[in-house]
Amino acid sequence: MLPSTASYRVVPLRQDFVQRARSEGLDDLDQPVEHHIAQGGEPCRDALRRARPGERLILASYCPFEQVGPYREYGPVFLLADPAAQPLGASRLPLQGEPPYLRDSFVLRAYSAQQRIVAAEIVHPAQAEPALLGLLARADVDFVLARFAAYGCYACRVERGG
Repeated sequence: MLPSTASYRVVPLRQDFVQRARSEGLDDLDQPVEHHIAQGGEPCRDALRRARPGERLILASYCPFEQVGPYREYGPVFLLADPAAQPLGASRLPLQGEPPYLRDSFVLRAYSAQQRIVAAEIVHPAQAEPALLGLLARADVDFVLARFAAYGCYACRVERGG
């Protein structure tokens, strides 16, 4: 039997990363961040929604991994320059919005406690939650990263609730 939807949580970006990008202008690679004005539709990883035209954005390199190893990677993420617009996390996948944050298809990539890939699926919103719950029900899965299908970029991290 699969766990209920309350048994997972979407984990926000690390606060040390967000604060450093906003206040010091440096990302996870110690590179200067870029400042942009949203065209509209950019995926804001801190707010788990698409940017609205004219919003101030920060583009920075982010690492969702804590351990050193061959799967550790850094990638570009947008975050809102305005800290008041940031949520603390979510109890459901960000499938809503106009346009939806995760779009029509995306990847769920499951990782072990050693932060190695153990499974991955390309899913559509209607399949997303059952697929996610199935991955999290596996004993060898510690967390799941959702990734945008076209570019493969990090969208959000999902862990078991509790």
